[in-house]
Parts: sequence; structure tokens; C-alpha cells
Amino acid sequence: MLAGAALSLTGCATTPRLLTAAPGETWPELEPLLAVEAGTETLKIRVTSKGCAAKADFVFRVDRQAGHAVVAFARRRLETCRGPASAADLVFRYEELGLTRGERIVIANPVASPPS
Repeated sequence: MLAGAALSLTGCATTPRLLTAAPGETWPELEPLLAVEAGTETLKIRVTSKGCAAKADFVFRVDRQAGHAVVAFARRRLETCRGPASAADLVFRYEELGLTRGERIVIANPVASPPS
């Protein structure tokens, strides 16, 4: 039983934690995100889409400061499709973002649903 409890605590320690951005860590001119979710292996962002938003349409930047990583997302190109506005989920692996699983993360984009 103690081994099980130790493993569950280890899992919690390595899950990235989304932090609330401090003043100066967000940039309102960046792509607004509808939601952000940190999983055990991935960071998922939800963006407004007219039906053809793809992960390849976005670039990211990671800056480290004050013991955490500040991640910013921006569109590389505008959507050209003309569908009704909806949402698209884009999933990024921590490795491709240059993040580690236990790192504390701040999202620099404005987020409609702040991280919980």
C-alpha cells in the first residue's frame, strides 16, 4: 500500500503545473486561446478556427524566468478557409516545446478559460 501511495505522489510531482501569469508575462497582442490544458505528456491549446487550423500553422517560443517556463503561441499563417467559427484543439508534446514534465508553465497568450 505504501508503494502505491509513493507512486501516485511521484506522478503528481512530474505533472507540469500551469501557473497564473504575473504582470508583464502576458502579451495581449498574441493569439487569444480559448483554453489550455496540461497533461502528463502534452500541452493542449484550443484556438478559434474556421475549420482548417492546424498545428503547423502555429509557432511557439519558450522563455525561462523566475523558476518557470513562459510559453507563447502565434499563428504562422492566417486561415484561408471560410467555414463557420468553431474551435480546434492543438496538441504539443513537452519534448517538442523544449519543456520537462515537472516544469512550471505560464502561458503568455490571453486565455479565455484561465488554467485551473
